[in-house]
Amino acid sequence: MDGIVVIDKPAGVTSHDVVSEVKKILGAKKAGHTGTLDPLATGVLPVCINEATKLAQFLSAQNKTYLATMLLGVQTDTQDTEGKVTEKSDRVVSETEIQDALRRLVGKVKQIPPAFSALKHKGKPLYKYARAGEFPEIPAREVEIFSLNVRDISFPYVTFDMSCSKGTYIRTVCSDVGHALGCGACLSGLRRLQSGFFTEDMAVSLGNAAVAEKKKELLSKMLDMAESLPTFAAIEVSEWLAGKLRSGFQPDVEMMRQNVLPFLAAGDMIKFTDSDGCLVAVAEMQLSAGMMADQEGSAQAARMLRVFNKKK
Repeated sequence: MDGIVVIDKPAGVTSHDVVSEVKKILGAKKAGHTGTLDPLATGVLPVCINEATKLAQFLSAQNKTYLATMLLGVQTDTQDTEGKVTEKSDRVVSETEIQDALRRLVGKVKQIPPAFSALKHKGKPLYKYARAGEFPEIPAREVEIFSLNVRDISFPYVTFDMSCSKGTYIRTVCSDVGHALGCGACLSGLRRLQSGFFTEDMAVSLGNAAVAEKKKELLSKMLDMAESLPTFAAIEVSEWLAGKLRSGFQPDVEMMRQNVLPFLAAGDMIKFTDSDGCLVAVAEMQLSAGMMADQEGSAQAARMLRVFNKKK
């Protein structure tokens, strides 16, 4: 039982809680998510099961899409309504000012991660420092907001959707907008609509159904590992070659000449699958397809990143 189930995370529970419940329902040996959602947030939470936990590093790097609601005039220590109110303002701002402040965030921006976050500093989550009254200086990180659209303005609430790179804190987006407007703001509601390939349509709500019913639905909606990497070029290999790859063989030019796709470039991510479509390995191209003609057959063509055990 290896694959990915997309959970529609409810509000009020941690991502870790959801993973633990899924692991227990399925009786899985290993499980992990691909990117934390705060307890306040709902929506798309991909959970990797058993061998699929090896994919987390590739899936967590993908872009995300959110629907967020911002509360104007209120600042908190956590940058959302779950925290302690630190300041209030009755400053009135126009819809045009709000639109402009949000629009200016589109593109590459610098963000200072929230003090109350799971981001680790010297091996310890920031929220543990904050709870102890310690606030280490964390450098700003560059993130990218690809699009941001206001859906509704009903003072003091503003609802917007946004698409962004991994590591973007929507709480911080709200806090930064509030600072720019001079009235302060915090996040009051958040739903993740998409995480990379994974969408709301794929999500399973665990709800209050019996464990047996939950397990049946999770298994029916479990996604295959190979199909969960749609942007990785697929190369089908023989059972003999699949065995070599699983044993640690680094793909050389001789092997890749027979299998490589002509459009591949150095740095491209590829996935090897067997004749049954099962994921064998994930690798990164070290040479472009065009460069291989001038290389010796023993030269390394791709670097293995992860190998996956054959289903029993």
